[in-house]
Amino acid sequence: MSDELIIYLDGEYVKESEAKVSVFDHGLLYGDGVFEGIRFYNGRIFKCKEHIDRIFAAAKAIMLEIPMSKEEMKEVLIETCRRNNLKDGYIRLVVTRGRGDLGLSPTKCPKPTVFCIASTITLYPKEMYEKGMPIITAAQRRNKATIVDPQVKSLNYLNNILAKIEANRAGASEALMLNHDGIVAECTGDNIFIVKDGVIYTPPIHVGILDGITRRTIMDLAKEMGIEIYEKEFTLYNVYNADECFLTGTAAEAIAVTQVDGRTIGSGVAGPITKKLLKAFQEYARNNGEPIYE
Repeated sequence: MSDELIIYLDGEYVKESEAKVSVFDHGLLYGDGVFEGIRFYNGRIFKCKEHIDRIFAAAKAIMLEIPMSKEEMKEVLIETCRRNNLKDGYIRLVVTRGRGDLGLSPTKCPKPTVFCIASTITLYPKEMYEKGMPIITAAQRRNKATIVDPQVKSLNYLNNILAKIEANRAGASEALMLNHDGIVAECTGDNIFIVKDGVIYTPPIHVGILDGITRRTIMDLAKEMGIEIYEKEFTLYNVYNADECFLTGTAAEAIAVTQVDGRTIGSGVAGPITKKLLKAFQEYARNNGEPIYE
């Protein structure tokens, strides 16, 4: 296989064709593990510390002991990018419960599996950032935080995938998920924001969402710009009647939503606040982060 990526796997850097995980790994058998999607721009890993802190927090929540320190994990991220000679792209960092038996018990998994992939990434088409995207509301409800907390970025993404299937069948790029009370939560892979009368609103963590790192960055940038922003519960009614709507995520960055369930949002194209925040985010991301090649 030509032009193979170099993958970090349990202490070694191997060709992707040689990067193999056991069929008895509980990450595969039961979705027992955690992961992070991380961007790097201009030779810098964006929000490196925050991503590492979040995967350690998620691992703690599921009583998974990561077999390395945070500093060692940072070096893995950097070295994986270096070995693939990449300056811009996407990292997938995964920690599973490791190899066990066919039973459910994690006590039969003596050693977690850790692997790291660094590659390029395909974003939404450029024109979509101007025209915005149509989305639908999924019938699939977001996991309740009292059952499987969405703050844990676990390998079991079936809840999100079922909603994504609904989006695909409807010909939409994304699906909006509500919680069990009908409150807007998030999309299958992105957090959601709405703008009304110059004020930004985004759902609070407790409604059942991932505490997105891009979400937090956008909130900080909005505050620096003097734009009012609040974490507040809202329903589909508020989304349909918003002046602007946009999604944030590691891959998407910040992208406008211009139609929801057939309702046109605002003017039907990316709004001024969305465009302003996207520009500010991209400038910030390209100039901040953990250096890869220094």
